[in-house]
Amino acid sequence: GTGPGVCRSARTGMALCRAASLAAGRGPPCPRQPRPAREGTVRWSSAAKASAVKMNEKASRKKILTLESMNPQVKAVEYAVRGPIVLKAGEIENELRKGIKKPFTEVIKANIGDAHAMGQRPITFLRQVVALCTYPNLLDSPSFPEDAKKRARRILQGCGGNSLGSYSASQGINCIREDVASYIERRDGGVPADPDNIYLTTGASDGIATILKILVSGDGKSRTGVMIPIPQYPLYSAAISELDAIQVNYYLDEENCWALDVNELRRSLNEAKAYCNPKVLCIINPGNPTGQVQNRKCIEDVIHFAWEEKLFLLADEVYQDNVYSEGCQFHSFKKILYEMGPEYCNNVELASFHSTSKGYMGECGYRGGYMEVINLHPEIKEQLVKLLSVRLCPPVSGQAAMDIVVNPPIPGEESYSQFIKEKESVLNNLAKKAKLTEDMFNKVPGIHCNPLQGAMYAFPRIFIPSKAIEEAKAHKMAPDMFYCMKLLEETGICVVPGSGFGQREGSYHFRMTILPPVDKLKIVLEKVKDFHIKFLEKYA
Repeated sequence: GTGPGVCRSARTGMALCRAASLAAGRGPPCPRQPRPAREGTVRWSSAAKASAVKMNEKASRKKILTLESMNPQVKAVEYAVRGPIVLKAGEIENELRKGIKKPFTEVIKANIGDAHAMGQRPITFLRQVVALCTYPNLLDSPSFPEDAKKRARRILQGCGGNSLGSYSASQGINCIREDVASYIERRDGGVPADPDNIYLTTGASDGIATILKILVSGDGKSRTGVMIPIPQYPLYSAAISELDAIQVNYYLDEENCWALDVNELRRSLNEAKAYCNPKVLCIINPGNPTGQVQNRKCIEDVIHFAWEEKLFLLADEVYQDNVYSEGCQFHSFKKILYEMGPEYCNNVELASFHSTSKGYMGECGYRGGYMEVINLHPEIKEQLVKLLSVRLCPPVSGQAAMDIVVNPPIPGEESYSQFIKEKESVLNNLAKKAKLTEDMFNKVPGIHCNPLQGAMYAFPRIFIPSKAIEEAKAHKMAPDMFYCMKLLEETGICVVPGSGFGQREGSYHFRMTILPPVDKLKIVLEKVKDFHIKFLEKYA
């Protein structure tokens, strides 16, 4: 037998022989002293080796998976936050490492809300509990406070084999879901929350994509339409493309601090009914990338609209701790829904999302999150659990991190004072940077920035001269992509063009995180100012 199976066996045998010799301390066998072939192995002749080389030199057959044969919905997906400009930033970083001279010494990635990557320190208590859960031997250490140990023991008792390394239930660890429900009740002033309506997720993104997956159906004009704000977080447009659903845009009012206007919702819905079946309304509050915080009246109007038009509501509330402007307050859609009375709270289907990644925690890498889904049909609830079970469970370490977000130290516990000090320091610092960013941008000719009421981004409108627009077209780029590429190449600052989030025709923006330390943020803002003035002069 000289078929391919035997050849593979021969190669494996030779490799094992070499490995055994090395393990015994004898070194590799000498190639000049041929060893007798063992039974079941084949010695390759020179002719056989030459034949094999020729076979490998022949052109390989056509690939099964190509751009033409791949899933067209995946090809349609775009995610600007990690798009072409970020790839270019990576190339520039490599060039800097090789010693290639640039007008700057580092790339500042202000494109993404990754707090720890920007230098924010972790919350001590959260890391203590996760460390204890990860390595339970530390529970005997006097270096860890008792309130952290108490939480770690409770989480571990909910894990199979008392180990964070075991799978959890697909919906998440029961005691953590109970803690999430208690948190929601405290946050919403006593509005009841049922742990059975809580689903722990791999970040909020996983929950949003899962709910959209179960909502999308139909063909042609009956295909599900999903209403999303413009500007939007590109997760939504990406998920809609992947599911081959219909994106239905409604525009936020930039002239009114990115407010949501129900008349605009109605216009968008009525136009969409001509080509799809709009049945989902997505809200991001506080806004990403726009930073607005919706007031109570606005939320009531949106809920009434969803009730009236029979829309499933998705409330993305991952920035609920990030509210900075005086007079602004976070109101959860769940709380307002219940306060509007039984006609609404017993009928409007609502999924709300939260995460460990934002707020004061900034724990993006743990991929912890939850969603609360209310008024779901019992049979659909079964289908949702089935769908979640396909991915087995969210990361258990992320579930543990989420537990500390919803079950932090309370007054009287030994870790409380340090926890509150760290939390308030992060949030006060972000508030300071939000105001600094707004003020500095609004001093630059040709840049206008609305107040950053919440979240962790600025989304300023930029004036781009017609000459620059023409040059962008010549490079087959959107004008704001051209602007952001020039900004990156000349200053090392990486921001995301507004076209990646959506914007009104003829307007141009970019999104920039406010997460860098204050001193570095001031440098970034000064560099953007200097670049913008030179850009205007060049293309005037």
